Amino acid sequence: MMRSELMPLSSHALACRRSRRPGRRARDTIARFRSRPNALQQRGIRHPARLVPLAFLAVIAIGTALLSLPFAHAGPGSAPWVTALFTAVSAICVTGLTVVDTATYWSAFGQVVILVLFQLGGLGIMAGATLLVLLVSKRLRLGTRLIAQAETRSMDLVDVMAVVWLILRVMLIVEAALTVVLTLRFHFGYGQPFGTALWNGLFHAVSAFNNAGFSTYSDSVMGFYDDALVLVPMMIAVLVGGLGFPVLHELRREPWRWPRWSVHTKITLLGTAFLFFGGALAIGAYEWTNPQTLAPMGTGERILNAMFHSVSARSSGFNTLDMGTLKSETLAVNYVLMFIGGGSASTAGGIRITTFFLLGLVVWAEVRGRPDTFAFGRTIPADVQRQALTVALLGVSVIAFGTLALMSVTELPLVVVVFEVISASATVGLSTGITGELPPSGQLMLVVMMFIGRVGPVTVATALALRGRNLPYRYPEERPIVG
Repeated sequence: MMRSELMPLSSHALACRRSRRPGRRARDTIARFRSRPNALQQRGIRHPARLVPLAFLAVIAIGTALLSLPFAHAGPGSAPWVTALFTAVSAICVTGLTVVDTATYWSAFGQVVILVLFQLGGLGIMAGATLLVLLVSKRLRLGTRLIAQAETRSMDLVDVMAVVWLILRVMLIVEAALTVVLTLRFHFGYGQPFGTALWNGLFHAVSAFNNAGFSTYSDSVMGFYDDALVLVPMMIAVLVGGLGFPVLHELRREPWRWPRWSVHTKITLLGTAFLFFGGALAIGAYEWTNPQTLAPMGTGERILNAMFHSVSARSSGFNTLDMGTLKSETLAVNYVLMFIGGGSASTAGGIRITTFFLLGLVVWAEVRGRPDTFAFGRTIPADVQRQALTVALLGVSVIAFGTLALMSVTELPLVVVVFEVISASATVGLSTGITGELPPSGQLMLVVMMFIGRVGPVTVATALALRGRNLPYRYPEERPIVG
């Protein structure tokens, strides 16, 4: 016998011989066909860019069903489905726009449902689910970490569990502390029964930290325009919730160590301070002599309300001033503040502070003729610049198309329609008072914009990060004329 006949078949030869067996080939084909739905399900449902919107839609459906129940309505009968849907979306998207008076239209049960919805919306559906997994199993699988990383914007998978636990601790501490402060103030300062004061304090504490803007008072917090013991703690809660949990995680890990902070944290903190003081200065300057807003107040009250409105305009949606009486210049300032919003992975909305200021750094580098964009001694990668540009351009597109769509179904002035559209898409919740006057079609348009504003930035940023790849080729360069 020849030596070649004694040698074992190679793996390739074995594969070829097996492939010629009809029975085995059929079984392999059937197995591949049966496994295809599972593979599609894994790619389609467990993908973070798809799972987050689906989770929000599921909770919106549940919230709408609960608010449609007869005992969720304070009056006879049940709420119309459009009203229930609008309120559920506004709550889960932590927007705060309302088509009815939350204080009088909804029963105690309805208000509890609204509170739970904006607590879930601010915490994050997937972050909340991750907390449940941690509490039950004490560990996270890789898939769960990837999904939680997408929504919490953790820098790496190692930080996911730390960030999620930090979310829970910060949420409980801030909301509990603000509940105590507001309850005591409402009870002893305004003579409310302790149970009523406790409910109002809890509702506003959760709403403030989650930048939701819902209130148990018909005029929001206009009745406390001169009370710093109410407004200042609420401002602090709004600011903490609007920084973003990755920033809070880094501040806890590296407190008071500016050189060791990341570029993201530095931009967020400096941007927050700039928008806070710049917004307060602009609002105060334009409204200082307005007899319908700041003019009747004392100097201290004017400063307090200008600062509160500067914070609120970037996402929280509370108001101590009558929004329908603001000057057009002040509304324009609000456009900018609402569009920018708060920090990434925070309870705030907008295109986010880092997105806006990164684009500013790109423009500055181009004006200076620099080939690269720098920030605090670090180079900003080109893919991050493109992501910021994509998010900002999509935000502008949503506002433009939303304005055109809303103008087609209403005869309201452009200035208030633009305000309403930006407030909805940036999940702010401030309104000049036209929300309830819109036809059902207009309210449904705002529903879509609120959903896009809450889920869109997470979905877009996650999809861009996960789809990034290097191509093995490049096309020839050609320079179009710009400008």
